[in-house]
Amino acid sequence: MGLALKPTDTLIVIDLQNDFCPGGALAVNDGDTIVPLVNRLQQQFRHVVLTQDWHPAGHISFASAHPDKQPFELIQLGYGPQVLWPDHCVQASTGAAFHPGLETTRAELMVRKGYNPQVDSYSAFLDNDHATPTGLAGALRERGLGRLFFCGLAYDYCVFYSAVDAVAQGFEAYVIEDACRAIDLHGSKAAAKQTMVELGVHLISSDDLL
Repeated sequence: MGLALKPTDTLIVIDLQNDFCPGGALAVNDGDTIVPLVNRLQQQFRHVVLTQDWHPAGHISFASAHPDKQPFELIQLGYGPQVLWPDHCVQASTGAAFHPGLETTRAELMVRKGYNPQVDSYSAFLDNDHATPTGLAGALRERGLGRLFFCGLAYDYCVFYSAVDAVAQGFEAYVIEDACRAIDLHGSKAAAKQTMVELGVHLISSDDLL
């Protein structure tokens, strides 16, 4: 494909945190293996944004907050369906910290999400109620940054929701597939890929940029 990057292009690194890497509370298979590639990609972009899952203890998305439920069960909450997760990315914990190998010095903005105890937040743009913004869209627009490239964890959850919301917010969205890893819960990876294509998200490889 061979994409020429523009000065206003932005790399958004989604949730490359210890709890989503092997040994973490909600580990994504091979999640840590993308860190060197993500670091290389950062060098190609003038603008880099990092997102960070940042849950209070007892968050409503934790299975432990529902005594009769188990991790990965699906329940209905006031804002819609919610997968129940193991406790993860609890504020100020080691699990919530960025992977130690991730380059963070070039990031000019860090967006924390999921800190409302009553609403989960997969997307970098909106909580799962699809109404409460994180402020990222406004920050990008104010600075004239419109073409967004996503990588990180997990492909079929936070990367997927972020890319889809980016398109809905009027941005041009690209997902760098080999710089992501998926949870793939009940076929979620294939479903996410199909939906992204249908909604106009561009799926590319790091080879298109490096």
